[in-house]
Amino acid sequence: MTYLFFIKLIDDEVCKREKVSMELGVQYISDGIFDYGNKGTWVNPETNEEVDINSLRWHVFKNLEAGAMYKKVQRDVFPYIKTLNKGENSAYSRFMQNATFLIASPRALQKIVDDIDTLNMTDRDTMGDVYEYMLGKMASSGQNGQFRTPRHIIRMMVELMQPSLNDSICDPAMGSAGFIVEAAKYVKKHYEKELMNEQKEEHFKRNMLHGYDTDQTMLRIGAMNLMLHDITNPDVEFRDSLSSENTDTNKYTLILANPPFAGSLDNDMVAPSLLSTTKTKKTELLFLSLFLRSLTTGGRCASIVPDGVLTGSSKAHKAIRKAIIDGNRLEAVISMPSGVFQPYSGVSTAVLIFTKTGHGGTDKVWFYDMKADGFSLDLKRNEVPENDIPDIIERFHSVGPDVLASSETHRKRTDQSFLVPVEEIREHDYDLAFNTYKETIREAVVYEPSDVILSRIDDRHARIGKIFSRINHLIVP
Repeated sequence: MTYLFFIKLIDDEVCKREKVSMELGVQYISDGIFDYGNKGTWVNPETNEEVDINSLRWHVFKNLEAGAMYKKVQRDVFPYIKTLNKGENSAYSRFMQNATFLIASPRALQKIVDDIDTLNMTDRDTMGDVYEYMLGKMASSGQNGQFRTPRHIIRMMVELMQPSLNDSICDPAMGSAGFIVEAAKYVKKHYEKELMNEQKEEHFKRNMLHGYDTDQTMLRIGAMNLMLHDITNPDVEFRDSLSSENTDTNKYTLILANPPFAGSLDNDMVAPSLLSTTKTKKTELLFLSLFLRSLTTGGRCASIVPDGVLTGSSKAHKAIRKAIIDGNRLEAVISMPSGVFQPYSGVSTAVLIFTKTGHGGTDKVWFYDMKADGFSLDLKRNEVPENDIPDIIERFHSVGPDVLASSETHRKRTDQSFLVPVEEIREHDYDLAFNTYKETIREAVVYEPSDVILSRIDDRHARIGKIFSRINHLIVP
């Protein structure tokens, strides 16, 4: 199903480009990555036969009879998509090498193609939806605390961090590559002129984005997702980011991530350098240690963490918070409502934003209590008008490097956001929960004197007695 999604998305993209070319009155010329639309043939390396390239397009083979479609997709279309990207040894081609066609019958293929064809893929993170579906079917993913990050939360985090062409961006637990794809889209939108420079475009397509995962299927989806966004050869690899095999140190300028939590690893499986910061088996703490090691000095991180990271009382929890606050610069803690990850989990989470300095620098930390994210917080997650995300982005950027000049300095502890001095955080044993620093105003409730209340009760009893007496008089002759 994943490959069929990909084939349809490619054809949709080429159809869109052909339409633009037609409106401009020029001939459509393939960029060499998606050869659909070119008049010509392709030699199938498995059969050594020449095949009309346009016969491999979704809108062509979907109209074939079930048996003919099955033969065409199995024998020609599926081998063809393995050769995309000019046949280069790219992230995409590496993860497609061992792909196999597993649909069992023409009838099953016909049903899947018909159903996919009814979907409206416009403005949708389709690969993310596939990932979401697969996570729901994979028991191991739920046990390891993997949940697909909602698209609007990813977009919020990217808007908060504002990646640039000068960044080297990494997600060490990339899944379907949602964070690095969204970062790439942000850069394309805000640096359109700069990307006309050949060297900068080459950096964007090949050297700017990095992602790692331990699931080959997710890596394939991620590579497809990136390829559909013109990232032809990103640094995407099969890697256990927490193991000794990962030696990344002082390498990235920006990390965007939602690492798996609720998982637990044996110490002998974890890189010793990570345990030196926080001796623990908990993946959510180990990933924070990894981020500190992997960032360059001045590098920034925005990561989703479970609430336990903010408030945990164990030595390991306090150690990682202390390392971020005292050894580097913690900038923001954005608490999110527990329904953000519904329908897969009701876990409460937050976004931590910090900069690696190696020598401290935390002065005041910005706290925000997100109450709504634009969707209902139940299992249905329907769109609602209440949405704090635009306010979060605006307020965060208003703080800027000059905290004292920010309007946030004037906010009270009863507001939805405020700044907390680092000395106060240390006094609270490095607790980072919003409610720890929130001021709750309790209004005194004044009740009437007890004799007045008792007198009112007596009056009502008397009235009830009179009503029953009149009822009895009406019933009894």
